[in-house]
Amino acid sequence: MRLNKFLGETGLCSRREADRLIGERRVSINGRIAAIGTLVEEGDEVRLDGQIARPRTRRGERVRIYLKLNKPVGVTCTTERHVRGNIIDFIDHTERVFPIGRLDKDSQGLILLTNDGDIVNQILRAENHHEKEYLVGVDQAVTPEFLARMAAGVRIHNTQTLPCRVQARGKCGFRIVLTQGLNRQIRLMCEALGYMVKSLERIRIMNVTLDGLKIGQWRNLSAAELALLLPQRGAEAAPIKAAKAAPARTRSRPFGS
Repeated sequence: MRLNKFLGETGLCSRREADRLIGERRVSINGRIAAIGTLVEEGDEVRLDGQIARPRTRRGERVRIYLKLNKPVGVTCTTERHVRGNIIDFIDHTERVFPIGRLDKDSQGLILLTNDGDIVNQILRAENHHEKEYLVGVDQAVTPEFLARMAAGVRIHNTQTLPCRVQARGKCGFRIVLTQGLNRQIRLMCEALGYMVKSLERIRIMNVTLDGLKIGQWRNLSAAELALLLPQRGAEAAPIKAAKAAPARTRSRPFGS
């Protein structure tokens, strides 16, 4: 098995993040620093930052976790535990999970978390045209010209954003549906057109919505949500945690205490 896939199955990180960690020389196999593309053989000892990494199993099968969180402003979507306000400490799950994609610290709303590294790229690839929907508040009245230019695409990061759906929402707000996820995309698109984002909330990823989750609450994806989000995982998840929705959970103690 390739090393990045092995690490993804431990729940310590996604396969994409695994390549970064390997490149930073933080992963070893049998005591030797590993390289990107290295294969892991049966019986090899893999360590990340000195910690033994093992795929999570239950009765011979890996336990796959799929969660949705209504992330508050101030929580950072990183697995780096030394970062104050990181999402892993915030969610305080009993299993090792990591966020799929990002939602910047100043934004709130829906983010998915998992320990299944195989599905991350499937959800994030722009060419798959998976929709993400946001509610945005800006510092001045939105105009038909602003909405039309946002919908047509705006040049940021030295590239033109893909066309998207945009609809006015009140005097200084709009709803936007994207099929790509460039870093701070909505904020930079607005800045390029002379607007400043005052509030940003993600309310949907594909078929998964906030579904009544209060800020700071999370729960397992339901079987119905998982079947539409990841059809190939819906049947596999039947005997494990993703098979039924857990009650929404909120932190039992103040964050950072």
